[in-house]
Amino acid sequence: MKKQAILCVDDEKIILFSLIQELKNSFGDRFMYEKAMNAKQAFEVIDELVSAGIEIILIISDWLMPGIKGDEFLEIVQESHPGIKAIILTGHADEEVLARFKRNSSVCAVLPKPWNADTLKTMIIDCCLDTGTRDNP
Repeated sequence: MKKQAILCVDDEKIILFSLIQELKNSFGDRFMYEKAMNAKQAFEVIDELVSAGIEIILIISDWLMPGIKGDEFLEIVQESHPGIKAIILTGHADEEVLARFKRNSSVCAVLPKPWNADTLKTMIIDCCLDTGTRDNP
């Protein structure tokens, strides 16, 4: 079975640390967990993982980051890697922003900050894992 990874992108170290911990608590060693503090780092991580033959199944990205917004970053990712799904984290979304998220085919969910661990786990399962995972994470 091909190794699978989840990439977390946020400009705040504490958010990245919290996300990775919650993912490990929910899914254990089932996935590799990678992180990046901005879109540039994220593109480098994506290239490294793809070159190593690792399938990126999900990107969890902050929306409001310096340099490039999360949805813009994910649109670029979608062009070259259309199979990667995404969850946007945000504490600053208005109706116009939410409408943009819905137009991005890779964005399967929007999670407000602060998030609930159970909601995050459910979103990941619904977004990119088969239903058998619900009973057997």
